[in-house]
Amino acid sequence: MNILQIIIIVVLLLLVAAGFFFMDRHYRALLGKEVVRARRSEHIKTVFLANVSHALRNPLNSIITKSNELISEGVDNVKPQHILNSVTQINKDGNQLMYFVSQLLELSNYESGVQTFTFVEVNLAELMASYRREIQRDVTPGVSVAVRSKLSPHCKATLDTNLMYQLMMHLLQNASRHTTIGSITINYEAERNGLLVNITDTGDGVAQSFHTGISDTATNDEALNLFNQNSGLGLSISKAIVDALNGEISIRSDEGKGTTVSVFFPCRLRDKNKGL
Repeated sequence: MNILQIIIIVVLLLLVAAGFFFMDRHYRALLGKEVVRARRSEHIKTVFLANVSHALRNPLNSIITKSNELISEGVDNVKPQHILNSVTQINKDGNQLMYFVSQLLELSNYESGVQTFTFVEVNLAELMASYRREIQRDVTPGVSVAVRSKLSPHCKATLDTNLMYQLMMHLLQNASRHTTIGSITINYEAERNGLLVNITDTGDGVAQSFHTGISDTATNDEALNLFNQNSGLGLSISKAIVDALNGEISIRSDEGKGTTVSVFFPCRLRDKNKGL
């Protein structure tokens, strides 16, 4: 074996060793990322379950407290107006529990992936106007609701209108719940072979320091959990719907100034005026 052959063998061995080294480092890096992702996922689950427990515990405590008062005092010894007030509160808390359980079932249905889709072509301007009219009835008096778009009034989109309705109502009801003065604006545009919808409100918002990394999936889920503390499960359901449609959802918010929830999902748009 001459020197050249020895050099070639040594070089090949070094290349093989280097290959194993870089493969090992690559897989260690991937493993590290998976560990971080798993920890974040576990944290998100913990926060979510805490929010669910909180949402269930409050109305249950109220129902138990009011009913115990009536039982301990005796119906005959309580003024009719007090009985009426207690029963009214129990009924209100019971309805709140029913609504929350319905939201949990809805969320479970979307996340299980068992839902079916029915896509139809609809006029976007008419569709968004119908959402505006419906939410306008629920907002605080004085709060305006507007629809804006650069697309023509004749633009059509192929959508599952049932899913779209549920998605938009959850987002708009959340905006309405947090907005006591000012406005709520629905803006929709064509983007990346799909539809981008921004719902902007002038409500209470959250601190800038919280959502600095909002584009990160885990952080974004934490943002949804934070909003859900005061909004039921509306945003988590919205995210599940968007995920089912292979879309994206994100939140931008300034404390005391308002919030914008952005939703994108692929769909077919047809607008002759815009060349779509």
